[in-house]
Amino acid sequence: MTAFVRLEIPEVILVTPARFNDPRGYFSESYVKARWEANGVVADFMQDNESLSEPVGTIRGLHFQAPPFAQAKLVRVVQGEVFDVAVDLRKGSPTYGKWCGATLTAEGREQLFVPRGFAHAFCTLVPNTKVLYKVDSPYAKDCEGGIVWDDPDLAITWPVAEAILSDKDRVLPRLKDFDSPFDYA
Repeated sequence: MTAFVRLEIPEVILVTPARFNDPRGYFSESYVKARWEANGVVADFMQDNESLSEPVGTIRGLHFQAPPFAQAKLVRVVQGEVFDVAVDLRKGSPTYGKWCGATLTAEGREQLFVPRGFAHAFCTLVPNTKVLYKVDSPYAKDCEGGIVWDDPDLAITWPVAEAILSDKDRVLPRLKDFDSPFDYA
C-alpha cells in the first residue's frame, strides 16, 4: 500500500508508492491521481522535468515560480540519492520561513510533494543522481525566483560542508531581503 506521511510542515508530503516484487523484478504505480487526491495531494500535473547531477554535493535551488505561474512539484529520484528540502514562503503562514526535508532514493522510491508557495532544493548524496519531477504549471522565466541555499536565517541542515552551485544560485537573495508573492489562505 502506498504510504503518505505529512512532514513537519503538513502541506509537504512524503510518499512511498507500493512495490510489487516477483522473479522478474518489480512493478510500482508511481502516481495515481485519485489515490493522491484522497490523501490531500491536489495538483493538475502538466509537465515532467529531469536533471542529472554528476558530482556529490550538487545543490539545485532553493527555487520557486511566482504567480501566476506558481508550481507545485512532485519530486522523485530514479538514480542515486538526494536530500530534498521545501521552505514555506507563504506570508501569514504559521510555518513561514521554516523548512522540512527528507532523503529520497531510487531504491526506496520515496517522493516529495512540494505545494505552491514553497521554495524547493535538493542536494545530491551520491554521484550521477537523476531526479524527475512533475510540475502543475509551465516554466516562465519572468516568474522564476529563489532564496540562497545557505541563508543563516533558514538554518537548513545540509549534508555537505561545501556545495556545488550554479552561478545563478550563488547570488540569490536571503529570505529577509525577499518580498514573498505568496499568501497563506
